[in-house]
Amino acid sequence: MTALIGIRREDKNQWEARTPLTPNHVKKLKEEFDISVLVQPSPIRAFSEEEYEHAGAQVDEDLSSCPVVFAVKEIPSDFFLENKTYVFFSHTIKGQDYNMPMLKTMMQKKCTLIDYERIVDRDDRRLVFFGRFAGLAGMIDTLWSLGQRLEVLGISSPFCEIKKTLEYDDLSDAMNHLKNVGEKIKNQGAPKELSPIVVGIAGYGNVSKGAQEILEPFEPIELSPEQLLKDYDSLDQNRIYKVVFKESHLAKRKDDGGFELQQYYSHPELYEANFTKYVPYLSVLVNSIYWDERYPRLLTKDYIKTHFDSDDWKLLVIGDISIDIEGAIEFTGKATKSDCPSFVYDPKEDVMMDGLKGSGVVVMAVDNLPCELPRDASEVFSDSLYPFVEAIAKADYDVDSFDKLNLPFKVKKAVILFSGQLTPEYQYIDSYL
Repeated sequence: MTALIGIRREDKNQWEARTPLTPNHVKKLKEEFDISVLVQPSPIRAFSEEEYEHAGAQVDEDLSSCPVVFAVKEIPSDFFLENKTYVFFSHTIKGQDYNMPMLKTMMQKKCTLIDYERIVDRDDRRLVFFGRFAGLAGMIDTLWSLGQRLEVLGISSPFCEIKKTLEYDDLSDAMNHLKNVGEKIKNQGAPKELSPIVVGIAGYGNVSKGAQEILEPFEPIELSPEQLLKDYDSLDQNRIYKVVFKESHLAKRKDDGGFELQQYYSHPELYEANFTKYVPYLSVLVNSIYWDERYPRLLTKDYIKTHFDSDDWKLLVIGDISIDIEGAIEFTGKATKSDCPSFVYDPKEDVMMDGLKGSGVVVMAVDNLPCELPRDASEVFSDSLYPFVEAIAKADYDVDSFDKLNLPFKVKKAVILFSGQLTPEYQYIDSYL
């Protein structure tokens, strides 16, 4: 059965050069499944039109002939056509205000929406994602922010040589340079004003793993949160330490009962924040947790306002990779852009100042991090998406009910809208509309 799909160009910002399917997979789709591909031209995509044409795709501005269109980020409302199927990260499942107009338009035009974020297995583990690359790029930008902040403070360090993620050719280029920086730190030692350097990472999923990967060239010593509290005074002043925090370190039972993970997810109202006892020992904090308003925050405005001027405060930089506005890090009040990744939050005045200067804590809060490593990220993402493309491309979306839609379980879980209607699992979104 011959099928036709489209690949939309990305235009959310000037750095969004990713693609959902690489030329290599476009070629395989035609050879293995007889699926033809139309690709919109793009002046910034990490893969050229020539690469796609060589793979057998047709480059065409007009995707109206494609029953199914793949993209990466949100799609402008004026792009949608009646009764078409669109596959992209919609950022709607939390009822995000800024994307409700887009969702309404899709409903009015009787579109079907498949969201990569909800392509999951039976244990609800995501199967198609850029998460590792958010961690990779986010940690590089966080370390860049650390180096620049040290320079502002008049502290010389090899950290100052680290570049923004955008300034590296690719991941390999970044890792090679970070290895050189790591060697210098190993030979020269860490800045005495910052020693020992402790990088705390909240979360242990794909984003966290990417962030930890970037630390590898620095040969960090890993400590458990319990070891950090117990052994901090005896840590080597010339080494870098890494501490990964799990849910049991972030929250505790209000009644002092034992922590139970599933109970925490099901009944977070029984729990309260427990993370701040670790904060005085951290030089850098990276936030990579899933958060919504039911859960305790990692850091509040009140906490930082009360403790920032204390003698034991050493936290210089927060890499808020998860970037829930006013969420787990309450003073992450806005997203930043790739060319200016950070701002300084002044807890006394409760203000954010772009750049690295001023009194307060530096916050790296880029909201579209994987686009900073576009070719690497697209290749890995396309690998994860490819096994599902045939089913998505060849499904019959003209059936008269969602129950009759013949998609594999893992993909059907990701159908937010079917013919303009919220599917049973996502009826709750109606309250946000």
